[in-house]
Amino acid sequence: MFIQTESTPNPATLKFLPGREVLAEGAMDFPNADTASASPLVQRLFAVDGVSGVFLGPDFITVTKDTGEWQHLKPMLLGAIMEHFTSGAPVLAEAGAGTESAHADYDGEDEEVVAQIKDILDTRVRPAVAQDGGDIVFHGFKEGTVFLHMRGACAGCPSSTMTLKNGIENLLRHYIPEVELVEAV
Repeated sequence: MFIQTESTPNPATLKFLPGREVLAEGAMDFPNADTASASPLVQRLFAVDGVSGVFLGPDFITVTKDTGEWQHLKPMLLGAIMEHFTSGAPVLAEAGAGTESAHADYDGEDEEVVAQIKDILDTRVRPAVAQDGGDIVFHGFKEGTVFLHMRGACAGCPSSTMTLKNGIENLLRHYIPEVELVEAV
């Protein structure tokens, strides 16, 4: 098994591409070891000293470190990922546990605007953000402001504010006149 690695714009996060499906649908964020019980793979990764977060995408895994150097952590993480996939163990302990549904906050009268926002996020933004090992989730829309949640490599990334303000905000404002601001939650 060959696992590719890619750097991300977040220097504390590394993207691992195992060359096979990780999650059948959706994405899952594990911001700390206490949240890892749903995934034997994520439990293995948190067993590596220095790991502070794990994010699972359709075909990638991003790992965030709080201590240590990648040159020391990377071999242990590659070993844990390879060991997991060669063991035949499931990525998730329960079938169907791989999707997270976030409750979106918006007024019913904004349903059409919210549908447009979600469409642009799903077709234009999320694929680009996934290339960097992260994800972006619609959290709400109130009084012209779109609230988004950055996950994976995007959470805590030094360039995430620029991505939100100069990229996503400009894109949404261009296509949807009701959008005035984009804020991270």
